Amino acid sequence: MFARILTARFALLVLAAAALAGCARPGPGVLLPSATVAPGAKLVTVYVATTRVRQPGAMNVYTNLRAPETNYTEFVIAIPPRHKSGEIEWSSGVPNTETDFVTVQQTLLSAREFEAKVSARSHSKAGVFVHGYNTNFQEGVFRLAQLVADSDISGVPVLFAWPSDGAITGYAADRDSATYSRDALAQLLIMLTRDRGPAGVTVLGHSMGAWLTAESLRQLRLTGRTATLARLEVVLASPDIDVDVFQAQLRVIGRLDPPMTVLVSTKDRALGLSGFIAGERTRLGALNINDPRVEEAARLANVRVIDLSSVSSPDSFGHNRFVTFAQLYTRLNRTEGNANSPGQAGAFVFNSVGSVLSAPFTLVGSALAGQ
Repeated sequence: MFARILTARFALLVLAAAALAGCARPGPGVLLPSATVAPGAKLVTVYVATTRVRQPGAMNVYTNLRAPETNYTEFVIAIPPRHKSGEIEWSSGVPNTETDFVTVQQTLLSAREFEAKVSARSHSKAGVFVHGYNTNFQEGVFRLAQLVADSDISGVPVLFAWPSDGAITGYAADRDSATYSRDALAQLLIMLTRDRGPAGVTVLGHSMGAWLTAESLRQLRLTGRTATLARLEVVLASPDIDVDVFQAQLRVIGRLDPPMTVLVSTKDRALGLSGFIAGERTRLGALNINDPRVEEAARLANVRVIDLSSVSSPDSFGHNRFVTFAQLYTRLNRTEGNANSPGQAGAFVFNSVGSVLSAPFTLVGSALAGQ
């Protein structure tokens, strides 16, 4: 047992060294506003609900400590004119809106002010992004700004920033922080759906954030928040969830309409490591769509599982393929009613060449979709 723990930790450190080689993590300085905005830069407003503690004396700097109450804030981020889709152009010195993602405005909000701002656009769909493990606050803010810019989202983007350590060795601590935050995420979803009506709310949970999302959905079902669940569209990207745990969560969550979407890849090295550390237990996001457990879950719980293995990933571990997929998700949703529509339950594969979804095994795909 002790030798196995040492082996797992060694593997974790080796992968961490490979991932961080030549790559500096962004510090909170990137959140300081710049007054200059280059012509052609795109401005994206991101609203944030966070269970992180705000650093004393700082406007919008948040630590990895767990706050007793949810904090709220707002950022306006400038996307450079020559931004490359899927990338976050971090500044290497003085931020420059010609070439970098730059904060141009930041505002602390009370809970009442936050709700008023997001409710003022109740005619628009809200999108909640729940980041994954090993993510610091500023990385979460800028990632959502990038997703909004590249996906041409016209709705209200909201980041749920839970207190990840932002360290590759903080896996256990991050799991505890995600657990700590599940009630707060459930309350945020109740708030956002209360006055949104038919526009609804899309929730995108990535990696460990997908586990947090599923736990909050479970909490909503257990507390009788059926109306909230009915207004949600849920996407779990590269979910770092044990398969058996996910099946147990689904038994409580029940069927969602539209179906819950699970984005998977057999080439996700990060989830491969997570499964190794967990005692060779495969993670949901690393499953093959032909796995009988996936087929059974899709059939019983009205879930659509989409294999993104052919999609390029901006990270070296193949863990962020959802970033590429998100650019096409809105357009793909317009194909609702098509036989290969992502709006149907079942097992699908993403065809990166044709930028479409197809059911690779027609009989299996039809059976899972209830046809």
